[in-house]
Amino acid sequence: MWIRPEGDGTLLVCRIHPNARKDSIDGPRQDALSIHLNAPAVEGKANKALVQLLAKKMRIAKSKIAIRTGEKGKTKVLAVSGLAPREVAESLGLSLPPSRRDTPAE
Repeated sequence: MWIRPEGDGTLLVCRIHPNARKDSIDGPRQDALSIHLNAPAVEGKANKALVQLLAKKMRIAKSKIAIRTGEKGKTKVLAVSGLAPREVAESLGLSLPPSRRDTPAE
């Protein structure tokens, strides 16, 4: 699954495609969220562009997004603090499968 809850936030698995014509979030593909970035995968430029794009789409501070694994690879796991998976998906214009539970029952 490309998205799952963790603590007070969400883990997001992304597959990055650098050097694209424009920045775009293409949606879930297999087990990762497919994201095209205009930035090259050189000296952390694509990582910076990824965090900036996601923060802008989710309307949160860049400091709330951290790359957990994959800093030098195309598949990355990001931690988004303070938002449940449903909130992350909705802010990115995506939907979760109906059976996906991301918050405990109240």
